[in-house]
Amino acid sequence: MRLMNPRTDQIDDTTADTTKDTAAGLLDEEFQDEADAGSDDEQGGEIEAAAPVAPSGVGTGAAAVVSAGLGLAALTGTWVGKIASERETLIGQIKAQGGTAAQQISEIYGDAWHTTALVNGVFALLALITAVVVLTRPRRPAWVRAVAVAGAVLGGIGLLLSAGMYADLFLSLPTAA
Repeated sequence: MRLMNPRTDQIDDTTADTTKDTAAGLLDEEFQDEADAGSDDEQGGEIEAAAPVAPSGVGTGAAAVVSAGLGLAALTGTWVGKIASERETLIGQIKAQGGTAAQQISEIYGDAWHTTALVNGVFALLALITAVVVLTRPRRPAWVRAVAVAGAVLGGIGLLLSAGMYADLFLSLPTAA
């Protein structure tokens, strides 16, 4: 903003408004500041240290969402768990040919069941670890804390269910008659 100097009836450029109304004015100021900084550097002047930028929390927010997603995957199962289970079923079918009924049940169904439990347990553990790391970070927004707590809860429940599934606490393998 330019003001008229009443004493000299000339435009006074020294009195300017600190906030510009247009983006062009802001850009002009940024380019002028950069040019001034460059000229100080070329003349051997000292360069001022840049003020530290406050973290935006994007990384912790993303990690919190990842932990909640991993916890949900641990509870519902994953494609990786399904493929590992199918692989164990196939290996069990190959090994169990000519074996007793109990061996066939264990090889075909038991190993696949335990493999699914292990894969889900790994996802649950990753969810829990990620959530704990997010919760230990300083200065995080409230929504990040809420999502990380949800990830930790889902991961903890998934870990308990996976351990119970692996130990055959919930459903035991069928027995041969």
